[in-house]
Amino acid sequence: MRLERGWETASVYGFRWVGVLWGKRLLYRVGRPAPLIGHIAFGVIDRGTNVLQVRPTTICPHSCIFCSVDAGPASKRRVSEFIVEPAHLVEWVVKIAQAKSVAVEALIDGVGEPLTYPWIVELVRKLKETGWVKTVAVETHGAPLSKKLIDRLAEAGLDRVNFSIETLDPDKAKRLYGAPWYDLKRVLNLVEYLVKETPIDLHVTPVWLPGINDKDIPKIIEWAIKIGAGKRWPPATVQKYIAHKHGRKLKEVREVSWAVFWKWLEKLEQRLGVKLHYTMEEWGMRYAPQVKPPVELGDVARAQVVARGWLRGEAVGVLLKHNWLVAIAPAKHLELGEIVKVKIVHDKDGILLGRPI
Repeated sequence: MRLERGWETASVYGFRWVGVLWGKRLLYRVGRPAPLIGHIAFGVIDRGTNVLQVRPTTICPHSCIFCSVDAGPASKRRVSEFIVEPAHLVEWVVKIAQAKSVAVEALIDGVGEPLTYPWIVELVRKLKETGWVKTVAVETHGAPLSKKLIDRLAEAGLDRVNFSIETLDPDKAKRLYGAPWYDLKRVLNLVEYLVKETPIDLHVTPVWLPGINDKDIPKIIEWAIKIGAGKRWPPATVQKYIAHKHGRKLKEVREVSWAVFWKWLEKLEQRLGVKLHYTMEEWGMRYAPQVKPPVELGDVARAQVVARGWLRGEAVGVLLKHNWLVAIAPAKHLELGEIVKVKIVHDKDGILLGRPI
């Protein structure tokens, strides 16, 4: 398979190979002139609201047993990881915000752990300095936190942390996160420091894993409220477990329907006397013009192969006339730098998949 050899020999269209992670995965550093829209794993995602998802890295130290994107050292599907240069990423956030003609919230999230990003403080500061970014939030499981990092993020202007936590039991946390080294007590103490000693707000976002953490969810919500979460935004919401195609599936967890989930959530709200479901308006979200991709389903376009894809069997391409990213699959017979015609077979919020023809 050509994708297994020779892909670290050159830099193409701003994608530069810089190393190998966990013995097998290529690590790419992405900078100018690479476009940063069109791929789900890195760059910027515009879903038609005033919130832009900003994805600076795919790297994650955890191997959560319920991970929807199969992240971390234990991944069986990932073959590449990506890290985006901060100034270039900020330029694309501004470019997209300007195209939408609206000041945005930059939600730093991803298919990895955002706080592993080495330039996270610089990214937050540069985003806030643009004039186009009203607020900045970051999602995390908390392991990379330290008091020093929290203080620097506060100084840089970080507005909110969305804290992913599924249990208050240290041993269960290690199992759920696939990380025997995960120190829950340390993380909880740091999160409490963040709430009480800095202006950063806290929003707690546990995933309900039916049959595994049913009793944990109420405790997490009560803990979040007790320490002062929800200064400007809702203190807590609960996420529904969804068994994604490329994610890790728990044999002992049965995915419930949305109807069952909403009924369960309503009962939990009544039991705790806490609101856990909010409208877009209550979140400060609103619909805003969406930056549309330059191609439609069924279109054929020329793309240059610039990197091995984040998932096995894929490559990353750039639509040459349109400056837009596209995941290309199957990619078994493609060469790095090759220009190939692709047919667009999937488009969700501008995230494109193309099939070579």
